[in-house]
Amino acid sequence: MTASTVLPDDHDHVRTLTLNRPEARNAMTPEMQEELLAAFDRAVSDGIRVLVLTGSGSAFCAGLDLRILQSMHTASADEHQASAARIVRLFRALWELPLPTIAVVDGPAIAGGAGLATLCDWTLATPAAKFAYTEARIGFVPAVVSAFLTLQLGDKRSRDLLLSARLFTAEEAHALGLVSAVVEREELPHRLQALIATLLANSPESLAATKRLLAEQQRPWLDAALDAALAANAESRQTRDFREGVEAFLEKRKPNW
Repeated sequence: MTASTVLPDDHDHVRTLTLNRPEARNAMTPEMQEELLAAFDRAVSDGIRVLVLTGSGSAFCAGLDLRILQSMHTASADEHQASAARIVRLFRALWELPLPTIAVVDGPAIAGGAGLATLCDWTLATPAAKFAYTEARIGFVPAVVSAFLTLQLGDKRSRDLLLSARLFTAEEAHALGLVSAVVEREELPHRLQALIATLLANSPESLAATKRLLAEQQRPWLDAALDAALAANAESRQTRDFREGVEAFLEKRKPNW
């Protein structure tokens, strides 16, 4: 039996979901994405009032598992489209989840992992947290995350992070507004519990209605942006640069563009 890649833990109407592939820095596989989607649905149906997302081991999430992407070199266009559509569903489900969400980041959150960390309503990060949208380094396109990042940061700052593919600190992420607070590791449990207590004191129906309203206000633009992102994501997987970038990364060499 395959071990679960997402571990739930409940306490006082709060559910913590822990990404559970520490040996791979919690890199996302299709199985993890499906488990997260199912976990989001269960949180709503179970009446959970606050959802916390974190990672096991030394990383929050290293993004998509590149060995999975490498194995898709021979995949059909339909298979690429289905894989890209699953990422859209995952990010949109987290963005629109009708209950408060908190990411706790103590370590790297890279590419799609940075998306998961920063799409939550609050992102609490330790000084050890690092962020990057590294897709351009491997010939990929940061397609799906670009839509949400543009909503959060605007065009100019999104271009900086997506085109440079640079690593940036928790402090810079806080200055940009992607991180809610930078908290020393030993203070993190207290800060998290204080935030949870604030949320639990509020009306759950009001919080759900507010989140639905915010999602609806952004829907027309986001629908169009994600349609374009879906096409770009699927197309980029079939390019020569993507094949070369993934192989170079796995072989620990510089890509030959």
